[in-house]
Amino acid sequence: MSSDCRWTLGDFVSLQRGTTYKGDLLGLPGAVLLGLASIQPNGGFRRGSFKTYGGDSPEKITLTPGEIYVSLKDVTQSGDLLGSAARVPKDIQRGRLTQDTVKLVFDGEPISTTYIYWLLRTPQYREYCRAHGTGTTTLGLAREDFLSFPVPQPTEAEASLVILLEALESRIELLNETNSTLEAIAQALFKSWFVDFEPVRAKVEGLRPTGLDAATAALFPDSFEESELGLVPKGWKIGSVGDLASVRGGFAFKSEDFCESGVPVVKIKNIVGDGTIDLTNLQYVNHGQALKSQRFALQDGDVLMAMTGATIGKSGIVVTSKGEAPLLNQRVAKFEPTPFGQNNNWLIYTAFQNSFMADQIINAASGSAQANISTTGIEGVKLVLPGNSVVLKAFDEIVSTIFSGWIENRKIFKTLIQLRDTLLPRLISGQMLLPEADASVENMLSEPA
Repeated sequence: MSSDCRWTLGDFVSLQRGTTYKGDLLGLPGAVLLGLASIQPNGGFRRGSFKTYGGDSPEKITLTPGEIYVSLKDVTQSGDLLGSAARVPKDIQRGRLTQDTVKLVFDGEPISTTYIYWLLRTPQYREYCRAHGTGTTTLGLAREDFLSFPVPQPTEAEASLVILLEALESRIELLNETNSTLEAIAQALFKSWFVDFEPVRAKVEGLRPTGLDAATAALFPDSFEESELGLVPKGWKIGSVGDLASVRGGFAFKSEDFCESGVPVVKIKNIVGDGTIDLTNLQYVNHGQALKSQRFALQDGDVLMAMTGATIGKSGIVVTSKGEAPLLNQRVAKFEPTPFGQNNNWLIYTAFQNSFMADQIINAASGSAQANISTTGIEGVKLVLPGNSVVLKAFDEIVSTIFSGWIENRKIFKTLIQLRDTLLPRLISGQMLLPEADASVENMLSEPA
């Protein structure tokens, strides 16, 4: 420890548990519900499509920006969510605790709330939570155990480290926001061209399509025709994903193939459902086994989809780290160009963020114990496509630049995450940065997003 732990969390905070809510009031104007789904495994706020609640939200269970709340349970045996802490972001002005989360009420000795937040993000605290978790199917952390976690008195050096961690968090959040904006732009373009057919509608009305140069506008027809899916641009067709790409499943590694180190393997658990692939929680195979499955190696920009389980139909974009390319495991699909065809990954990715496409995956899935879909089933998903590839190429030229920036931001994001995770143990261990390392961190933070 960096100093004598003469305090515990209970000296500074008390806990306020959330309450249940009525399902029929979800989606009505009110506070944003913040439960387990809003907390990242091992800590941090997890963004998603949160629902508002039109029912009662007493002040004692209301959350405001900057307040800290914690999960004292985990429905898995990994313990990754047990004791995990999150902080309400600035853009959520009013949140509401659910019954599975508790709010930290700072009503004891004065201390920096920011210091406490980062203390709850350290690996030492995470190990403490796992060691004190109880239960079989569901893990729980007793209030008494949580409040008994030792709190070192922060030194000047540790206060400086907290400032550095805050700067890293701000930079990470900025990259996330930038990528959300980039993806929203790509999604809006897909919806405009392939769902709402806005360029065609503009030409039908005798107007020039908004935001398109003359050459691109000329690619779109000026009338509609009937189809099995309703009105579509004249000359366009009801096609399928198989017209855009071949879908291949991953390699069927055996359980005995996996080992502690080697070449990483992307499994279905790594598709987290937010458009990214989690390459931090990986299993490995040895190099000999990897050589036998090289055709399943992944690279930046590959688009993957879960073929079974709770995340079926969820897709994500591969962004690799330094080192060997990860391999793809079975029950995860990868989209590949058809022979002599162009790469339509960005069109496919944006298309599957549309509910019309995603619902087809769910409806086509089969299986009693858990839903499954085949590569053929994915290829059979319908969508409206132009009669030739010119419009597809024009779309790809625009969004390729967008997603290139998205991938580069993800690489920086992952580097900053690694740096943050390297610094976190030092908040308790007392090991500080060397001056040259400190300067390197400052340089990284000063780089433009």
